[in-house]
Amino acid sequence: MSKFLQDVHMQIMWNRLISVVEEQAVTLIRTAFSTSVRESGDLSAGVFNREGLMIAQAVTGTPGHVNAMSEAVGHFINDIGRDNIFEGDVYITNDPWKGTGHLHDFTVVSPSFRDGALIGFFACTAHVVDVGGRGFGPDANEVYEEGIFVPIMKFAERGKVNRDLVNMLHNNVRESQQVVGDVYSLAACNEIGHRRLMEMMEEFALVDLEGLADFIFDRSGKATLAAIEALPTGRYDNTMRVDGYGSPIDIVVTMDVCDDHVSIDFDGTSGPSPKGINCPLIYSVAYACYAMKCSIAPEIPNNHASLKPFRVTAPKDCILNAQRPAPVSVRHVLGHLVPDAVLGAVHKMLPDQIPAEGSGALWNLHVSVRPLAGDLAPKDGGKRAEVLLFNSGGMGAKPSGDGLSTTAFPSGVHSMSIEATEQVGPVVFWRKEFRERSGGLGRQRGGLGQVVEISARDGHEFHFNAMFDRVDHPPRGREGGENGAPGAVLLDDGTVLATKGRQHVPAERRLVLKLPGGGGYGPVSERSEEARADDKHYGY
Repeated sequence: MSKFLQDVHMQIMWNRLISVVEEQAVTLIRTAFSTSVRESGDLSAGVFNREGLMIAQAVTGTPGHVNAMSEAVGHFINDIGRDNIFEGDVYITNDPWKGTGHLHDFTVVSPSFRDGALIGFFACTAHVVDVGGRGFGPDANEVYEEGIFVPIMKFAERGKVNRDLVNMLHNNVRESQQVVGDVYSLAACNEIGHRRLMEMMEEFALVDLEGLADFIFDRSGKATLAAIEALPTGRYDNTMRVDGYGSPIDIVVTMDVCDDHVSIDFDGTSGPSPKGINCPLIYSVAYACYAMKCSIAPEIPNNHASLKPFRVTAPKDCILNAQRPAPVSVRHVLGHLVPDAVLGAVHKMLPDQIPAEGSGALWNLHVSVRPLAGDLAPKDGGKRAEVLLFNSGGMGAKPSGDGLSTTAFPSGVHSMSIEATEQVGPVVFWRKEFRERSGGLGRQRGGLGQVVEISARDGHEFHFNAMFDRVDHPPRGREGGENGAPGAVLLDDGTVLATKGRQHVPAERRLVLKLPGGGGYGPVSERSEEARADDKHYGY
């Protein structure tokens, strides 16, 4: 076979492999119990070679999960031990430092055997609605308070499920049916990936994955290095201040661009917090690499070889490299802000190519709904529920266009539908709409945030865990563009609430969230009359 036909053959197998991991991810979405997975796609899925190196990932999923998972599989292999890996095994953990950054994410890894030989691994991650402890919020002082911690262990050995582990999960979480159901969904997701891979290998007469993996790694690695070689070498830095919990946090980035790699160091970043906004390094690295991939190599497949040239470090006394047993429950708040901090340094290297700052971190809302007592109690007894929903603010304006409104960058998750969320627990949405005038003005306008108004149903009240940012320090504009509107958290009577921590919403009141808008790009004096007219016409 000629070299050209060999390459075509490999490309066909690569495309087929992508379809395998996409079906793997879709299986998780269709079988999951939690709305965060079914409705929002807060998950990842991928296939790895027998050394634990990521060959391909599903497009469906979040970069924080995917890129952290690419490192996590190596931890699974080391902790389980190669001599203890058997056909039919399924491994599990929610270890924040060896998984994807907090206890609410379960990562499941399954070895894949063909004709009795280990050929690789499938891995997936999903955010579950509850892990016990204080619930999904930033108020804990240690990881021990945040919920059940499952070290890397076997969920199943040779096809037999560990019933003791299942029983422990059942008795340590509030929503046991959803959580245990999601764990089984994760295992099923990997199983479907394995079955489809076996069909593919049969069709293409493959004995193992090593030849295909080498082809993918070679092409992806060379393409990434070519993208780096085209960059102006040198040192670039950026500092971004965000709200934190009780005191502001500075994220400090120093980026060194060399001929064959890019180094990103967070030395100078604020120290760890006593509250659960700390971020394990595995998650910080995931989003720092994502920022680089977005800015210099967006078309190159995401795998071990394309991630390898990005080297990310942070000192141990840094909030982006929190050490156990630091509380890390809402590590996404800082983690989701890392890309904008890194892109600020990239902007100095590649002017007129990088968007302004956006709202960044999801405004996740975890609601604990309870029926009222006494005379106000609902006649049917009411319902207790843990309800989770994701909300997004505006993205920063691009040099060539307005920012996207209410878009989950960098996480990439969908918002839960109102209808699905109202079926999970006794809550009512009164508003979910664009927030007028929230996008930063400029030649290009920042994306709009949104307004969300929610209450408990009659006969109920709720507590919620606030985990919001960009209120005291809104997204900054770029190149003369104005800042986006800061966020706000309040009751419908105007009472201002804290942006982080557990708070109560009385039965007669509604919670109102006003999400930040993205920063503008360029002087507003340069905005076209046509764009101004559109803004006015559409109520932006």
